[in-house]
Amino acid sequence: MPATVPPETRVGHVHLKVADLERAIAFYSGILGFEVTQRYGPNAAFLSAGGYHHHIGLNTWDSAGGTPPPRGHTGLYHTAFLFPDRRSLGAAVKRVLDAGVALVGAADHGVSEAVYLSDPDGNGVELYCDRPEADWPRDGEGRLAMINGPLDVAALVAEAD
Repeated sequence: MPATVPPETRVGHVHLKVADLERAIAFYSGILGFEVTQRYGPNAAFLSAGGYHHHIGLNTWDSAGGTPPPRGHTGLYHTAFLFPDRRSLGAAVKRVLDAGVALVGAADHGVSEAVYLSDPDGNGVELYCDRPEADWPRDGEGRLAMINGPLDVAALVAEAD
């Protein structure tokens, strides 16, 4: 029998190697809105939402001045940040667009609505909110039937106003 983890298990945090710590903090804190909870010397910082010790770790220990990995190589596809509702997601997307950060995609997955962008180091970032589970699309046998449809980003951002 395959091993399983308890259903309460969650991804606790992501820790990213970045080229420039201050630039990364400006993006994750200044644009996305995460709070810096601690600096670990001049080469690392920890950020969170809601006072948690950290959701994001950033460091330059092995990557100061580095470049993103080239396409076609393995590595992190993206980190995904789950917002509590559509309005807060819209507000985050508005901050991103107002800061001049380009979206690389947007999708309605049926179970969630998501926008995709890259951080200053080329790491993929997904900002999303879930729909209520009762509204998730299902096939005739009750299994999830996620989609990859278009998302009206302008309407999403309008929710923030």
